[in-house]
Amino acid sequence: MSKREVPVVLITGYLGSGKTTLMQHILSQEKRKVALIVNDIGSINIDASILNKTGNKVSQIEMVEMQNGCICCTLRDEFMNEIERLAADNSIEAIFVEASGISEPSSIAGAFMVYEQSTDTRVYLKTVVSVVDADRIYREFLSDLDSDEDTEEGDVINLIMDQIEFCNVMLLNKTDLLTEEQLDGVRASLRNLQQTAEIIPCVLGKVDLDVILDREDFDFDEVLASSSVQRALNECEPEDETACVDEYGISSFVFEERAPFDRLKFHRFVENYPTTIIRTKGYIWFSEDDSHVQLFEQAGRNASITAVSEWMAAWPEETLKQIEEEYPDIRDEWDDTYGDRINQLVIIGKGYEKNDIMNLLYDCIEK
Repeated sequence: MSKREVPVVLITGYLGSGKTTLMQHILSQEKRKVALIVNDIGSINIDASILNKTGNKVSQIEMVEMQNGCICCTLRDEFMNEIERLAADNSIEAIFVEASGISEPSSIAGAFMVYEQSTDTRVYLKTVVSVVDADRIYREFLSDLDSDEDTEEGDVINLIMDQIEFCNVMLLNKTDLLTEEQLDGVRASLRNLQQTAEIIPCVLGKVDLDVILDREDFDFDEVLASSSVQRALNECEPEDETACVDEYGISSFVFEERAPFDRLKFHRFVENYPTTIIRTKGYIWFSEDDSHVQLFEQAGRNASITAVSEWMAAWPEETLKQIEEEYPDIRDEWDDTYGDRINQLVIIGKGYEKNDIMNLLYDCIEK
């Protein structure tokens, strides 16, 4: 058999966006026989009546228990074994993967692409679908709600933005909850974040199966480059005096500085974050902690700071030398004082003065 025979569709979207409802609708269609993997803890019983409508003889789908709830952590192992097991059934025309609501699609897709390129597998990543709750985007991202109306963690909306930015299909679900004018605002905000993905409005996840499967194959590099954050990194020079402006009137620039931030000053800056900034994402470091890489994300009025890894400059010298022998290019952008440590933030907004934002950030630098 030739390679690339069984398409895999990755369904992402935050908790409550309508992923499961979408999957139930897909399973109820009799056009093609599809298999389903649900990324969650343990296993679940899929409603037998729904599966019977599809002609699928499997009444229970065992789900892989993923460490930390992220399927990219075990993608090459248990998860891919399950994919391959299903692909061995020649009657299955496609495999749908419902990702956890807290997973990052770029990490999952990246690990999948590595697997696809390094093995003689029959499966390939066909589409990455982001199910978007139109009502939630309108209420929590476009509208400036009072803080006591939103009790969830501030990083929730950042995760939703990540899921929107990395996809080639957006299912704009729950459109019946908004007026046409409100939906226009939601569509515009989504297009600012992801300019090339097709936006498909729907209610209760009712989307024709062919709309998802009959399209051009997923292109990892193209999707990555189409996000607002990646476009800014590719197109904007940090030293450029003007911000890059796109066709939607959204401008962006990149802030880079080797010296560390003062944590207290940066937190104060975040507490009074400029309302003209729509989205910020990047890696930073603080003066009292030169070991950890901190991921800073902001979307609308929500922001989060999370330690994600260690700077290579903080590694033991012996370990660093071993890595350098294998990857000599790690020294290409090495600073004599700070090593690989750097503050690099992509800032996207509308109606702001770049110099004002730059000055606010420089005021946060440890003096």
